[in-house]
Amino acid sequence: MTTIKDVAKLAGVSTATVSRVMNGTGYVNPSTKKKVNSAIKQLDYRPNDVARSLFKGKSKMIALFVPDIMNPFFPELARAVEDVTNHHGYTFILCNTDDEIEKEQTYLNALQQKSVDGIIIVSSTITKELISKIKIPIIALDRIIGANMSSVTVNNREGAREAVRYLKSIGCQRIAHICGPDHVINTAERMKGYLDEVKDEDWFLSSYIVSGEYYFQTATQAMKKLLTVHPEIDGIFVGNDLMGVGVLKGAKELGIRVPDELSVIAFDGIMLGETTTPSLTTMAQPIYEIGARAAEMLLEQINDSKYQSKREEFTVQLIERQSTRKRGESIDR
Repeated sequence: MTTIKDVAKLAGVSTATVSRVMNGTGYVNPSTKKKVNSAIKQLDYRPNDVARSLFKGKSKMIALFVPDIMNPFFPELARAVEDVTNHHGYTFILCNTDDEIEKEQTYLNALQQKSVDGIIIVSSTITKELISKIKIPIIALDRIIGANMSSVTVNNREGAREAVRYLKSIGCQRIAHICGPDHVINTAERMKGYLDEVKDEDWFLSSYIVSGEYYFQTATQAMKKLLTVHPEIDGIFVGNDLMGVGVLKGAKELGIRVPDELSVIAFDGIMLGETTTPSLTTMAQPIYEIGARAAEMLLEQINDSKYQSKREEFTVQLIERQSTRKRGESIDR
């Protein structure tokens, strides 16, 4: 294996000079720098990253924790984080946690041992106590974890309200909600938005709310049970797009025509929603933008010892597709 001594010998300089050239520290004569770079290229020298991280106290590695890599929302988010961190010379590590505190703890321990420079975390299970023990920069993404931790989120409650108002505007008179798991923060915010718009309606029933746990198959079954018990429902606000696709599948299995008999709107704006038949109306998050912003904030925190925590909230946007009736169309029951 080629070492820094081999590079120094070929270039006719000291190992300290090679180190200064590679790290961009201190002055090196241009002709000497050229010799060193030529030797590095000729020998195909690659520095030992572990040794460099121990010396510098930095690894140039960034980690992203996501709760479910099978949900297309998170790979789309990860792409943005990877693009930004790679652009700044960082290696990107993706950790799937299944929202299990034990897996989060294991990853955190391993990453700290490897001197990871910072972490972006999507979690509804990690505790404030555990976070307080972590001595490296952390940004919360998609969900707020603690009052003193920087975060990037969207206006979940207001976005949910807009979704329900939209269903009302196209003539829906019995609107249900398929929500995510109870322990997830944005589940609660989106449910609050739904309730803001329906709790005072004389037709509202608490049994119009069922959980799909943020999973496709669970949402399919929940939708089928819901519409079997309450066939009068003519609109559904679904807590995320993956469940929204499950709702479309459930409607097809029940022989319910979407959007003629049932209008469906979901939340997220993942590309999967464009590929379904009918395509899925959604409250779209600016997925790439929030992932990129979280990465930028983490890099700011890594490079600024006086960094002050901040919260940034993005706005979701209604995207009308085929799963909801056009305004003014009559209900065909």
